[in-house]
Amino acid sequence: MLRPAGDRAEPDDVVRRSLVGRLALGGLAATAVAIPFTLLALLVLGKWEPLAQLDSDVANDLNGVSRTHGGVVAVLDFLAVAFDPWVFRLVVLAVVVWLFRRDARRLATWAALTVVVGGVLSVLLKRLVERARPAFDDPVAHANGYSFPSGHALNSFLCTGVLILVFLPVLRRAARVLVYLIGTAVVLLTGFDRVALGVHYVSDVVAGWIVALGCLVGTAGAFEIWRREHGLRPSGPSEGVEPEAAPELRG
Repeated sequence: MLRPAGDRAEPDDVVRRSLVGRLALGGLAATAVAIPFTLLALLVLGKWEPLAQLDSDVANDLNGVSRTHGGVVAVLDFLAVAFDPWVFRLVVLAVVVWLFRRDARRLATWAALTVVVGGVLSVLLKRLVERARPAFDDPVAHANGYSFPSGHALNSFLCTGVLILVFLPVLRRAARVLVYLIGTAVVLLTGFDRVALGVHYVSDVVAGWIVALGCLVGTAGAFEIWRREHGLRPSGPSEGVEPEAAPELRG
């Protein structure tokens, strides 16, 4: 059967090779993410002296600064509330509901499942490592539960990444740069806030970022398989996870 003029659908073998290549790269990326997290967790569990010293020095220095500047603590407390994991989750939930109403159900499902997977991983890994939080004679803040990885750091990275990947198809180049900068600032500020408040070590924050990255890579790779099963072409890195949803996103 002849294709209509202007139909640029790729041959099945080309699309298949492209998909396999992307999935292979995704698998390698996920493995590359898992390796540093596993190494970091082993160093924490083994109480490796250089890492333990780094964590302790940074925690003590920042706690000393925070303790002597009441205004700093007030700002840090505000950021802790503003960047709470549930704030990010509720934002993503609102977007998921909006996507369903726009009939972008596949994209909404990916966003929801990615955040759920990240939340489950956070709980499981904390219980697996069971690292105690930093302890000070004169703390400026308190937090419950285990320390490694940081749930705040994980969820800020994860949810920010989800939102960016959802809306990439409708963002122009300049807007993408701005969104990347804002997202990076939010993630870094969240991590700094947790360490400055004395409720996490630097390695906890880094571990949270690594887990979030791995979660994004893993679910995006699985989503590519799902897309292919629905006859869609592999999406490019700058297109988000569902470029075909652009009309629904624009309304």
